[in-house]
Amino acid sequence: AIVITEQPVSVSVPVGHSFSLRCRARGRTALRYQWFCQQQSLCRQIPGATDPDLPITAQQTQLYTCRVNDLHRNAVFSDWVKVEVHQYVARGLPPQLWRGEPVVVLNPTEQRVEVGKPLQLQCAAMGVPAPTYQWYRNGNLLEHQKKKKLWIAHAKVSDSGTYLCCASNSHGEHWTNAVDVHIGRCARAYHFPLSFPGTCHPEKFFGKIALLVGNNCYQHHPNLLAPLMDVFELRLLLEQLGFQVVSLLD
Repeated sequence: AIVITEQPVSVSVPVGHSFSLRCRARGRTALRYQWFCQQQSLCRQIPGATDPDLPITAQQTQLYTCRVNDLHRNAVFSDWVKVEVHQYVARGLPPQLWRGEPVVVLNPTEQRVEVGKPLQLQCAAMGVPAPTYQWYRNGNLLEHQKKKKLWIAHAKVSDSGTYLCCASNSHGEHWTNAVDVHIGRCARAYHFPLSFPGTCHPEKFFGKIALLVGNNCYQHHPNLLAPLMDVFELRLLLEQLGFQVVSLLD
């Protein structure tokens, strides 16, 4: 009998981030490990990946599993885990700045929806292990909304309110911005605010947006660390002021 004592865990990381997936097992004889990955519908064996730890430099979102077998040809597979890679986030967050705690990289946006139409809110967060999600409306927990995407097939007036989501893992939690959702029978007019010259106020429809770019790597100058800290500190400050923030490095 082979028993897996430590399953690998899903992670959500920026592109270029380096980490390891871990699998541990015990058996009556010596054990051998082999890692596999799957992207879309293609599953393949990873050449040379025969250790309990699989080092990865994140490039694209994939699924992974580990096969463990003994000398008697008994074999078991670990759980499939997802390595989610955020392409639009800075490359290689230094470990001294990020230790796997949740970091929100996509905030929900204000919605105006007609009664009976679908309502969808979306957020995303990085984390090691991958964060879990919980949505709230007007401060009240929404029992069945535990994914990155909040989906209501047929919106009702009672679904109006202020929504936000909590992303959490073993290192802590991070909350998205709070956004207002308006459900009514005249919401359609708000879909095309630019068609009414002279009366359009984009900030009322799209919110305040801030773009932060921290340059850390230079061709003819030693790499800097301060821009990384500045971007994260400024992001937190601007989010408190009600901005939708996009932060990029290099």
